[in-house]
Amino acid sequence: MTYLTLAALGAALALFGTLGLRASRAGIRLDDYVTARNSQGTQSIGLSFLASSMGAWILFAPPEIAAFVGPVGLAGYAIGAALPFVVLGLYGPAIRRRLPEGRSISEFAEACYGPGVRRWVAFVSVAYMACFLAAELTAIGSIAGLLSDVDPSLIIIGIALVTLVYTTLGGLRASMATDRWQAWLLLALLLLVAAVAWWGLPPLPPEATMPAAPMGSALSVGLTLVIAVTAANLFHQGYWQRVWAAENNRALGRGALFGAVATLVVVMIVGGLGMLAAMQALSLGEPPIPFFALVSAAPGWLSLPALVLAVTLVASSVDTLQNAIASMAVASTGRKGLSMRGAQWITVLLMVPVVWVGLQGFSVLRLFLIADLLCAAIVVPVLLGPWQRMSALAALAGGVAGLVGAILPGWVTTGSLTGGVLAASFPDSVPTLGPFLGALLASTGVSMLIAVLRPARASAPH
Repeated sequence: MTYLTLAALGAALALFGTLGLRASRAGIRLDDYVTARNSQGTQSIGLSFLASSMGAWILFAPPEIAAFVGPVGLAGYAIGAALPFVVLGLYGPAIRRRLPEGRSISEFAEACYGPGVRRWVAFVSVAYMACFLAAELTAIGSIAGLLSDVDPSLIIIGIALVTLVYTTLGGLRASMATDRWQAWLLLALLLLVAAVAWWGLPPLPPEATMPAAPMGSALSVGLTLVIAVTAANLFHQGYWQRVWAAENNRALGRGALFGAVATLVVVMIVGGLGMLAAMQALSLGEPPIPFFALVSAAPGWLSLPALVLAVTLVASSVDTLQNAIASMAVASTGRKGLSMRGAQWITVLLMVPVVWVGLQGFSVLRLFLIADLLCAAIVVPVLLGPWQRMSALAALAGGVAGLVGAILPGWVTTGSLTGGVLAASFPDSVPTLGPFLGALLASTGVSMLIAVLRPARASAPH
């Protein structure tokens, strides 16, 4: 079985590598390397949004939320995963008009507010994406250990090397070429796994009930996930690249809508498998992994397509993140500050520490939550950039207020600043509503108040 598993995973990675290399072009220019500007139609944008947003995380988080919180919590997760595409679909045409030669969220922030805000936005974006990369490689190592006898380090290094080859040579076009195939493959594999798990299990016991936390708790978890996941994903540079990659506003809007609907459906299906595992009264493990408990209870051969599904999910997100961080580096050094060769070296070098973290098997959930909170503290001030009254002062003050707002709920509850900081760092690796809601409300309120009282001057970056 080990040799069959290696052959199947090798074939999948070879397919992705071939597709990526075929999309690479000799003599590619730096701008095309990081934006593929105005080249992608509706279907390509939609499938790319879907594939780049998916990752091994969907096999862990949504099923666990569904198994313990129920459909309300799962709906919050699904909406949070899909909503950024809706925002970019609606907001993207304005971004393209304001910054027709743009390449990143940090450039958008600079166009609105100047270099100070750009640096903060770039830091938050890169921190989030680095956590995402490390989490994906860590997750595929764990999945390999659960579903096969293959050394997890072989799969981690294999995915990192294959995706690195075609993204380094082909840039965003190579990543998007593989996205199209990866999206269809992951949909087919997901439907196969779901169908076999559904029909291959014994009938539900008579006493089976759908998991559901008390409505107040479920709504709190759902709202927390909507804020956290939406805010974080709006700082995903890979999604912003696709704003400029779309051939026109119509392709962007329709592609973003397709990506949002498809993401919503995929997260709900995977989460539904978690609820099914709970209703079957299966042993979910410690920590809980309902999806894999369900796969273990299904026919043994299902482990192989489930592992190929996981590799496809990880490859589709890793190649996007590799090029996205390189794109952020290009944007942060100015239009003439980094050569094509420099961008390629950044793509290679960034993977060294990320692969090292992935090989350690660390838990990165707490880092993810902290990065999500940093995003929530500044996302509204950034998106308010086109408002003529907004200024750098309003944006920076809103960002600082967001950080204070994140700490405030824990500070009030525990009576100490240290307690507030600790609560906002999620010591139990559990998302709680207080810090996220506090960050969102404080940053929005302060930004808008200063914008009204001290509007931007005509000479500002606007």
